[in-house]
Amino acid sequence: MDEILVESKQSILVVDGAGAEMSFLRGMLKDRYDLLFAATGHGALEAARHKKPDAVLLDTVMPDMSGFDVLAELKESGDTHDIPVILIMHGDNPEAEEKGFFLGAADYVTKPLRAVTVNARVKTQLEIVRQIRRVERYALIDFLVDLPNRRSFDAQMETEWGRATREKTPINLLKVDVDDFRQYNGTHGKQQGDIALQAVARALKSTLKRRTDMAFRLSGDKFAVILQDTTLGGALRVAEDIRANVEAATGPRSVTVSVGIASATPETGSLMSEFSAAADNALDCAKEGGKNTARAFTVLT
Repeated sequence: MDEILVESKQSILVVDGAGAEMSFLRGMLKDRYDLLFAATGHGALEAARHKKPDAVLLDTVMPDMSGFDVLAELKESGDTHDIPVILIMHGDNPEAEEKGFFLGAADYVTKPLRAVTVNARVKTQLEIVRQIRRVERYALIDFLVDLPNRRSFDAQMETEWGRATREKTPINLLKVDVDDFRQYNGTHGKQQGDIALQAVARALKSTLKRRTDMAFRLSGDKFAVILQDTTLGGALRVAEDIRANVEAATGPRSVTVSVGIASATPETGSLMSEFSAAADNALDCAKEGGKNTARAFTVLT
């Protein structure tokens, strides 16, 4: 049954405001994927909510609303939040690209569209969708906090490390540890400790904007986040958001977290174990630096 699920066709919602690229995209993608089409922003939102495509190719220029507004609504809705969105940009525009990633876009392509680029970007996002569904299918979930567990982390870390090595892209690993959790449990009791861990997990999930950003519970009060194709500066901003969101989410009986970051663009032969150890060392520095903070090491670049 698993093989049937893996080999089944995935679906893509193609949203083109002008309609000029519809034939090109249909001809390029129809043999490998089930295609849905929309020509307006409102039509795209309706199709995404009702059809639940595996990915969306979204034109940023629409006749009724901005493609960025469509993206924002997709990411704000619980029904469509997890669908990866690849933006179709009109020419080279760094500000628009930054805005798209800030709103939660998984990737982008630019007009005039090139078949090799579109195919590669679509394939990458749909491979990630398959990976996530495979994790869900094998129930690699920590049920207390509703996050993938240590076994899932180990498997996914190998996958992402291999991808970063092949594609020569940066990867960041965040190790997140609740400060003084043993003392917190001793003061408030295990039940309250479990509630705090659940709040930490919710804060992690709410902080991560892209489908490719993944959070895990490693054990006890220890969590991890994998950020693929992200600069160290971006990883530091995510770490600070995690720290602030945890502090805000845990209420009057608040807990805080320390975060250690390892950042690398691995080469063939680079050791994932050294990368993980660098994140642990950075976490130790955050603890020694007063806790409720983040520290980072750049390695293997």
